[in-house]
Amino acid sequence: MTQPRVVIVGAGPAGIRAAEVLVHAGLGPVVIDEQPRAGGQIYRRPPPGFVRIPRALYGFDASRAQALHALFDGLLPRIDHRPDTLAWNVWAGAVHTLHDGTLRRQPFDALILAPGAMDLVVPFAGWTLPGVYTLGGAQVALKAQGCAVGRRVAFLGTGPLLTLVAHQYRKAGVEVVGLFETSDARRLRRGAWSLAADPVRLGRGIAYRARLAGRVPVRHGITPLAALGRDAVEGLRWRDSAGAEHEVACDAIAFGYGLKPETQLAELAGARFAFEPADGLWLPVADAAGRVAPRVYLAGDGAGILGARAAEHAGRRAALATLADLGLDDGAAVPPSPAAARRFRDGLRTAFPFPGHLAAGLADDVILCRCEAVTVGALRAAARETGAREINRVKALCRVGMGRCQGRVCGVAAAYVLAAACAMPVGAVGRLRAQAPVKPIPIGACRAP
Repeated sequence: MTQPRVVIVGAGPAGIRAAEVLVHAGLGPVVIDEQPRAGGQIYRRPPPGFVRIPRALYGFDASRAQALHALFDGLLPRIDHRPDTLAWNVWAGAVHTLHDGTLRRQPFDALILAPGAMDLVVPFAGWTLPGVYTLGGAQVALKAQGCAVGRRVAFLGTGPLLTLVAHQYRKAGVEVVGLFETSDARRLRRGAWSLAADPVRLGRGIAYRARLAGRVPVRHGITPLAALGRDAVEGLRWRDSAGAEHEVACDAIAFGYGLKPETQLAELAGARFAFEPADGLWLPVADAAGRVAPRVYLAGDGAGILGARAAEHAGRRAALATLADLGLDDGAAVPPSPAAARRFRDGLRTAFPFPGHLAAGLADDVILCRCEAVTVGALRAAARETGAREINRVKALCRVGMGRCQGRVCGVAAAYVLAAACAMPVGAVGRLRAQAPVKPIPIGACRAP
């Protein structure tokens, strides 16, 4: 009999575990991944010949990263691994991909999406200057290439990744001029009760902070004002909780306000969405096994930010549900999501809330959508002059979110700006709809043969 065609998009912790379950059930899934080597962002593998030891790359998670890498490498003879391949559309029962300039259509009987997450961004004056990076981008440079984004780097934003990347840079010998946290110390203390649901992760976060304390200035409850410089970053201006303004000299800024799931492929595959007030985000509606549409499953950070270990669990769960729906169930129960991971997520929401107020209060001249050079004032004017109250209508009027990233970077901040301009809850203005291609593809690849 012909085997069911199961496709996995993403080879991070969730995708690797999903592949493991399917292989053990006798299937040979297609695993599509944008990266040249499996591991995802958290366990990103450097290029061949890279000399940094795993402990330097992955810290406390070095042994876990190596185990997952070895697991995936052991699966390679039994799967169809397609690295360096972009999944840019899901349509008519197939994943559409781009590899080495060639478009390809991969039909599926079941699809497991494990696309991961990306940085949540709030623009600020000067954020388009050379030398301003997201936290994820700064981490990729360090992990994948052994390069720092600058010699004197300011770290700005909120969330565990802020502390982790600052620690990684300092450990690599880079001068960290400061860690500037938008959340205040009281919130951190309140969130600690729920974060204690995962004492290992909480302990690691405390350890990273302790290694920075006394060596790096750490400021809480700050408001970023501007990246300073004409042709490149020369400093950061910020305001403290008492209202006083300060400047610090630096040649790079790494910033981010937590993570948001990559949901575009899920939407194109038929997922419904609901607004999650606790995160301030629109998220795909999935059942306990990750089902978002008939024989389409979502796993890992693409379904919600719960961390790498929870992503592994979700990958297994999605694969078991896939087998059950294909009539290949071997009797294994579909395990529920770990309650501790959900409590830990609640703690993160309390300790490191997304600062939507920063987006709502941006000055009119700040660039909001860097792809199309749309300012905050242009969006406000479009809403004011036309009465538009829905984000896709405003997009059509001022082109916010209409560029190369299709709103993946600016979409959340744009929604907060529009909601504040219209005196509406942010969930009421809607979300930017996904369209193919979810990431740019070259026009030359679309030519008819």
